Amino acid sequence: MNILTYDIEEWFAEETLYGDRKEKYPEYDQYLSQILDILDEKNVIGTFFCVGGLVPKYDDVIKRIAGRGHEIGCHSNQHHFLNKMSYEEVLADTKEAVDAIEQLIGKKVLSYRAPAFSIGESNKWVFDILAECGIERDASVFPAERDFGGFSNFPSETPCIINHEGHIIKEFPICMANVLNKRVAYSGGGYFRFFPLMFISSQMSKSKYAMAYFHIGDLIPESKSVMTREEYESYFKEKGSLINRYKRFIKANLGKKGAFDKMVSLIGKQTFISLEEADKQIDWSNVKQVNI
Repeated sequence: MNILTYDIEEWFAEETLYGDRKEKYPEYDQYLSQILDILDEKNVIGTFFCVGGLVPKYDDVIKRIAGRGHEIGCHSNQHHFLNKMSYEEVLADTKEAVDAIEQLIGKKVLSYRAPAFSIGESNKWVFDILAECGIERDASVFPAERDFGGFSNFPSETPCIINHEGHIIKEFPICMANVLNKRVAYSGGGYFRFFPLMFISSQMSKSKYAMAYFHIGDLIPESKSVMTREEYESYFKEKGSLINRYKRFIKANLGKKGAFDKMVSLIGKQTFISLEEADKQIDWSNVKQVNI
């Protein structure tokens, strides 16, 4: 079972979190159109996790995706890291996002992914909020330690049922692979850009469960030069030290050349379904229940 997912926030993030470069919006539109056309051509339905903040000005982005038959999930409202927010802030953010998206597409939103997989040991209460907001399936668990969350000892790397203080959520964790005796993610984001296509496809072929996850921004080659301090601080709204600028430059460019074509090849090599369809195919009475 291979699940295809996309996290959609670029239009909103560019305007509210970064430098509001006017040339980026048509670029995002172009890449989204290509993705939707390719999925139509391959007869693939995926899940697109969208931030609620798109609705006021960029509702057409979500409408275009839903109009092609893809599942629309929630990716928070403001794309803030949940482990930096209080219970009340996450609750308000999630309610606002789910309500805005449901009003736009005219159907229930049942799937969720946290920005940067930012649910971990310190904020397990997020699962209570998801259940309260009508979310039935989550794809936020990163079964390893990471900067923004993660569960270092999460006992399942396949779909399971999370039980947190009586709140039940169907969980679809990020899949891992053994690399140099370490468990690492491989099937999305910067990991997808780093690992060769042959390795990624091979891992999926021999696994009973895998999930690919993409951002449009990960598929677009960026600047060929390091920003000046002034450019960096104006765009990213943070201190433009030489270390920060080079770290951002490497992160923004490593593996992006050819990443879009790699994604297209992977979709052609593997069979993918949406989170919604995967939910239907799983016998949930026979999966592991994880009490956290």
